[in-house]
Amino acid sequence: MYIENNNIKNYISFWLALMFWIISIMIIVGGLTRLTDSGLSITQWQLFSGFLPPLNNTDWDNYFDLYKQIPEYTEQNYLMTLNEFKVIFWWEWAHRFLGRLIGISFLLPLLFFTFKVGFKKLFSLYIIFFLICFQGFIGWYMVSSGLVDRVDVSHFRLSLHLIIAFLILSSILWNYFTLKFKNNISDKLNFSLPFLFLFFIFCQIIVGAFVSGMDAGQIYNSWPLMGSSYFPDDNVIINIFKISAFSDPSLVQFMHRNLAYLILIFYFFILIKIYRQKLTSLFFSIHVVGFFLFIQILLGILTLIYGAQIYLASMHQLSSIFLVSSSVYLLYLNSNQQLSD
Repeated sequence: MYIENNNIKNYISFWLALMFWIISIMIIVGGLTRLTDSGLSITQWQLFSGFLPPLNNTDWDNYFDLYKQIPEYTEQNYLMTLNEFKVIFWWEWAHRFLGRLIGISFLLPLLFFTFKVGFKKLFSLYIIFFLICFQGFIGWYMVSSGLVDRVDVSHFRLSLHLIIAFLILSSILWNYFTLKFKNNISDKLNFSLPFLFLFFIFCQIIVGAFVSGMDAGQIYNSWPLMGSSYFPDDNVIINIFKISAFSDPSLVQFMHRNLAYLILIFYFFILIKIYRQKLTSLFFSIHVVGFFLFIQILLGILTLIYGAQIYLASMHQLSSIFLVSSSVYLLYLNSNQQLSD
């Protein structure tokens, strides 16, 4: 994305930075919505009418009556009071409100900047807007999975919802980098290495969503062993090679742990390669990635040991935003992207 007018370029950069932080907040609130079991409190998709929260007792009673019809209430929360319902309602309402805010905050400036610089130069941003719209559909697709025959949403749909959020975040960040930073590095790594590293991070996010969706972080609250052995006590190794492994809480936790070890090893491989080739222009970025990777692993271990307590689990998700962002930065610096003034 090349824009000649420096003022317009700065405005677009500021706008993208603002969108990055709003979407980061959205991811955090989405994680807290899951951790507080709030995601099914609003049982209808109301694109426009749902913009406002309940304004009187009748509205609250209507929302609560709708909630009483789904399995999460009839099988799990049948003793819930209206005041308790309001707590989980506000989390889900805030999550949906932020989704609407993101859509509006992206579309209106996009149309304005399109008028200023043309559609062709902002084509990549239109792809992001399409992903934002698609994300709204996937969000409802996820919620709908928990309204009929189960007390939770599908962990597969949850993972899809989360990974699209990170794709949107990463795409916005990449476009921001192309506007703000020149990429004049001549000596670089093989592009596939930082790309594969980021790919592994995204795979870990998907598996982490499986863990969250099945509450798999509340079992085997020990580290480095799972119970009395490295492999979970309640399973056999052959099961890890079956497709059903992705729906088995103990095996999913096992995958999440070991993928973290793989990512750590691969990080050291890239770090050593950068130092051996004396790629000094990548020193800072690879160190930043390493810092957030170690923070992420530490928070992951603490989250497991303390049974996925909400504050630790939320911090674990927050640190994943910084890890992904720093990995995108490393990938950008090592890319062939070139900018002109």
